[in-house]
Amino acid sequence: MPLKLHDTLSREKRVFEPAQAERVTMYVCGPTVYNHAHIGNARPAVVFDVLFRLLQRLYPEREVVYARNITDVDDKINQKAAEEGVEIGVITERYTDIYHSDLDALGCLRPTVEPRATAHMAEMIALIEAMLADGTAYVADGEVLFDVEGYDAGTGRYGALSNRSLSDMVAGARVEVAQNKRHAADFVLWKPSKPAEPAWDGPRDPATGQPLPGRPGWHIECSAMSEKVLGLPFDIHGGGLDLIFPHHTNEIAQSCAAHGLATNTDFARYWMHNGFLTMDAEKMSKSLGNVSLITELLERQPGEVLRWALLSAHYRGPLDWTDQLVDQARKNLDRLYGALKRARDVGGISDSAPPQPLLDALSDDLNSPAAMAVLFDAAGAVERALNDGEVETAAARAGELLAGGALMGLLQQDPDAWFEGGADDGFKAQVEALLEARAAARAAKDWGEADRIRDELTALNVVVMDGPTGATWRRG
Repeated sequence: MPLKLHDTLSREKRVFEPAQAERVTMYVCGPTVYNHAHIGNARPAVVFDVLFRLLQRLYPEREVVYARNITDVDDKINQKAAEEGVEIGVITERYTDIYHSDLDALGCLRPTVEPRATAHMAEMIALIEAMLADGTAYVADGEVLFDVEGYDAGTGRYGALSNRSLSDMVAGARVEVAQNKRHAADFVLWKPSKPAEPAWDGPRDPATGQPLPGRPGWHIECSAMSEKVLGLPFDIHGGGLDLIFPHHTNEIAQSCAAHGLATNTDFARYWMHNGFLTMDAEKMSKSLGNVSLITELLERQPGEVLRWALLSAHYRGPLDWTDQLVDQARKNLDRLYGALKRARDVGGISDSAPPQPLLDALSDDLNSPAAMAVLFDAAGAVERALNDGEVETAAARAGELLAGGALMGLLQQDPDAWFEGGADDGFKAQVEALLEARAAARAAKDWGEADRIRDELTALNVVVMDGPTGATWRRG
């Protein structure tokens, strides 16, 4: 089936048609690197990583260019640098490296290109000067502001992405109301830096012809970077639901204004937004103090477990992050790895393509729960074939399971390594000996001895999993 994506702008599921015959382009808003990322920040990274993998599969003849930016100039970065008495680059490099390490552990491919805001000042300034020239931006108290009301001109174009009127967006929204604004919704394109903060020679003030020293506003950064690395229009713009307004709304406005684009889709053709991640049914937020950092979660669980949990709900819906969700993700992966291990140990795993039903599920607006159901079907088919002695069938279905998992960034480890959890040879030999003794006790119906051995294994933090072809184990 053709790839269909839910487009936030049109509010419907649309067949995806790339703009160019030779490449597919996607831009996703990345991190502001001033602290550790939490698991909510990981959801868009994992969701759009699956889309990146799928696009590469569906368009093998085209170059798939995935851009995810790094915001490395920001108030919070400045504050962190001031607190530590270092340059902002020290902060941004540290947390960029941590972010990369975290996402590597979650199985995310590196994006094709990762533009940084500080490397694109010239492009930002050029966009701002274009808006100043045509009157959609103005200078007030050293700031350059975007004239939202003048741009919208009663057309409703400004609120098209959020499907709200200008007045509705302003009421209770995250907009900074200041005396120098013509309208409450006007937003900053360029602003003066505070003493000791980084500053650049910015756009020229039309009244004086002199550059305005300072730094960019948040929204202009993504407009400049996406255009520079992908061109206009690019195919897909992604991010979290919370970015629809004001960030993505303002991106569209300033890019369309700067270039005189006639329609919103002349900037980005498809808009995709993932739903919120909650913590025990409450929105995860650093301000509320209920965040789970990726780095800390990785100390307790393999990254693949976290990835499975993040994909266990449809990307557009909410996802409640709980211990039960993570525990179930581990059990689900144990089941799939168990099928792969048994198939490999009996007759091997054949090279195969992902199952067509899995491709169909992902092509239907990234329906990851439906795709996971296909993985379970394949694992069940492996087990049935092994029980019936159909080794070749088991190998073929295991190949489909492995290929389908790879398309989702799952089942990437050797099954033995998955279950052993980094155990050394001595520990593995000890566990195997105990399992053999337990099997002998069970065969002799010495249930007390079998239970005693299982308790000994539990004390070693070993989880025993009994199956139709015998017991397997994993580190707890």
